[in-house]
Amino acid sequence: MTTAPGSDSGSDSGPAPGPAPEPGRALEARDLYRFFRAGDEETLALRGVSLDVDFGETVAVVGPSGSGKSTLLACLAGLDEPDGGVVRVGGERVSHRSEAERARVRARRIGVLLQSGNLVSHLDVRANIRLARIAARGASASALAPASAADIDDLLDHVGLGHRARALPQELAGGELARAGLAVALANDPDILLADEPTGELDGATEQRVLALLRTRAAAGRGVLLVTHSPEALRVADRVLTLHDGRLIP
Repeated sequence: MTTAPGSDSGSDSGPAPGPAPEPGRALEARDLYRFFRAGDEETLALRGVSLDVDFGETVAVVGPSGSGKSTLLACLAGLDEPDGGVVRVGGERVSHRSEAERARVRARRIGVLLQSGNLVSHLDVRANIRLARIAARGASASALAPASAADIDDLLDHVGLGHRARALPQELAGGELARAGLAVALANDPDILLADEPTGELDGATEQRVLALLRTRAAAGRGVLLVTHSPEALRVADRVLTLHDGRLIP
């Protein structure tokens, strides 16, 4: 079996921490490797990927299908474990921890917007946001501060869905669904927002509205990382990184 640089097959605590994260980093990934095996075949999905996203910065990742973009996003979000390397968000290590620990860090520090969606189908939009906040705070619904309902209404107004708070996901149009997913991803004011093709199925006007929300997020001092093919989305990025065959290329 292939052993990646920086991998650790020892205790549950994972490899020894690397160098201290640099100040001002919303996201830091160093030397990420990810392998997949099917019988005797082994695929190297990530080959030593390193990247940073500063607070207040928007970074776009582009690349052809099969280049490793979805695998990279999953590792950065703590949804998958890299076989080697380390991921930190806001200075806190995400990788090489138990699944429960990764989930707790993700709930507090990472907003994730995937193409598959992040809404619970039987809950309305407001309840989906409330659920995300409960997950982050480790509290019951009754233990949330009374101000929480007003905060949720403010967030819904921010994404233009104040009038759709009681709608179920299946009752939302495509643009509304994208903005509802974004509201859930932002529910806990995360250090970094990770978005996979956030405007992929949207019309031009709705795409501009979602991109404006992402620009506002970065302007508020948070990090944003987009995986995208959209020329319009690339225009809002401070930097564009190209992934090819599991590697970032100049």
